[in-house]
Amino acid sequence: MKWMSKKQWKWTKRALTWLFLVAVAVLLVLYARKIDWHEVWNVIRDYNRLALLGAVGLVIFNYLLYGCYDLLARVWCGHKLAKRQVMLVSFICYAFNLTLSTWVGGIGMRYRLYSRLGLKPGTITRIFSLSISTNWLGYLLLAGVMFTGGAIDLPPHWYINDTTLRLLGAALLATVLIYLGFCAFAKKRHYSVKGQTLVLPTWKFALAQMAISSLNWMAMGATIWLLMGQAVDYFFVLGVLLVSSVVAVIVHIPAGIGVLEAVFVALLASEEVSSGTIIAALLVWRVLYYFIPLLLALVCYLGLESQAKRIREKNEEKAGG
Repeated sequence: MKWMSKKQWKWTKRALTWLFLVAVAVLLVLYARKIDWHEVWNVIRDYNRLALLGAVGLVIFNYLLYGCYDLLARVWCGHKLAKRQVMLVSFICYAFNLTLSTWVGGIGMRYRLYSRLGLKPGTITRIFSLSISTNWLGYLLLAGVMFTGGAIDLPPHWYINDTTLRLLGAALLATVLIYLGFCAFAKKRHYSVKGQTLVLPTWKFALAQMAISSLNWMAMGATIWLLMGQAVDYFFVLGVLLVSSVVAVIVHIPAGIGVLEAVFVALLASEEVSSGTIIAALLVWRVLYYFIPLLLALVCYLGLESQAKRIREKNEEKAGG
């Protein structure tokens, strides 16, 4: 009877998941019908070429910065994979992560590719945990500063008010300070989580994590700001991106489709920029930041898979030497 209840719960969760996805799809269709797609197309057609080139450059810069997360992990773990191999794996994982979720890109791909190149599961777990913590440390720092400083003007009757946002910002900054405090003063440096040993980095290493990640988030915001024709204050656009990113994580839709657009339109409603311009900017940003890198990552993945055995043997020879 107990086994049956577990089975029923499993099917219930699956059914609820599908109902949620159907409901989201319906809401997206209703939302899309309210958009002036003719205006969106006109904005995209008339894009400034220099702005597009700048956006492409920033996207490349973003992916290089994200690759630095795994390079930091290389230093932290002490593994000997070549830097170019680490950057390639990081690029593939990030592109798949953005579009197909963390479970596929961030976790599945990392374990698959790093293990094929000769790393042990424990090392891969440390790489993944450091990459995740690096990404969100920069977020916590930026969001904490911007939310506390009142960089975002929330519309009336929104889900939260300005006071709540400032309190949230203060809590985020406190989290960053606590982490730095542990890195600087904790006597216990090793922690065991489900059989895996995690090592607390030094405070200087933690500062490097925050600097690289913050720069990554800021470059992401600058891309959208450029694509919006610089019609809105950059820091306001960055703040809206930070808010929408958390909402996308909570709602948990692959690539945050529809979520980012809805939050941007809602929070920029009082600015002198049309919803068509906002949607156009986010669509182009998705193409540059999500879909083109995903296609390139797929090609790189197939190439790396075909060469993985040879590369692993080469790595083992170097390690033996």
